[in-house]
Amino acid sequence: MNMMYNVLEKVVPFQWISYDFMKNALLAVLIITPLFALLGTMIVNQKMAFFSEALGHSAYTGIGIGVLFGVADKNVSMLAFAVIFALGLNRINRKNTVSTDTIISVFSSLGTALGLVILSSGGNFSKYSNLLVGDVLSITHKEISLLAAVFVLALLFWFFAFNKLHAISINASLAKSKGVRVELIEDIFSVLIAVIIMFSIRWVGILIINALLILPAASSRNISDNMREYHLYSVVISVFSGILGLVLSYYNNTATGPTIVLVASVVFFLTLFAKPLVK
Repeated sequence: MNMMYNVLEKVVPFQWISYDFMKNALLAVLIITPLFALLGTMIVNQKMAFFSEALGHSAYTGIGIGVLFGVADKNVSMLAFAVIFALGLNRINRKNTVSTDTIISVFSSLGTALGLVILSSGGNFSKYSNLLVGDVLSITHKEISLLAAVFVLALLFWFFAFNKLHAISINASLAKSKGVRVELIEDIFSVLIAVIIMFSIRWVGILIINALLILPAASSRNISDNMREYHLYSVVISVFSGILGLVLSYYNNTATGPTIVLVASVVFFLTLFAKPLVK
């Protein structure tokens, strides 16, 4: 970790990098942004933007269940509930009784409301309000290492499963006829989304985590001509938004996560307006 710090101080010739908490935040951003960029391309392809948002909103229910059952580490209950939530949503969605958007909206509303009711009982909600916007400046060395491990896991999944996911997004029946285990791939992908969202929510924030997942991928889609460009531009846009947002939040004394989202939003509209010129 000290070697990383020395490299950062040489590469980034600005005063803000001299602070340890900013070094940690920058390392976290350099891991989170490409992680979210790759995950976001798969989410956008699968038309699962509402799904990932519903998972983020379910975090409070996971914490609330942990409080009810006296779980010492709320991250464990939050992660366990998110996995069950994701798999349950997939199971109900496959029954095709109502539209996907409706199912996700119901699950999202239920997850948010139940969590808020549990945590607000007794006036204890203020202890968890910081999860709304997150705080990447509080990340520790150990958490950065764990985040890097999650990034490697996501990278491996992207490498081995992206083509299958893409085939499913085009035609699930055709993909199944070609030997793709559609339900298994969808469930693994849903669990991966749950793990990454729950693991990152403390630093990114419930209100904006979905924006950080979707905006870079959506921006890249505006200007890319093929899958290679789609992934590359998404990573570049995500990393650029993350670093610039971190720096702007430092000099303007604003929350880091929302500032990054603002930068990513500006980039999205720029790519949207540039789309006719690029295509």
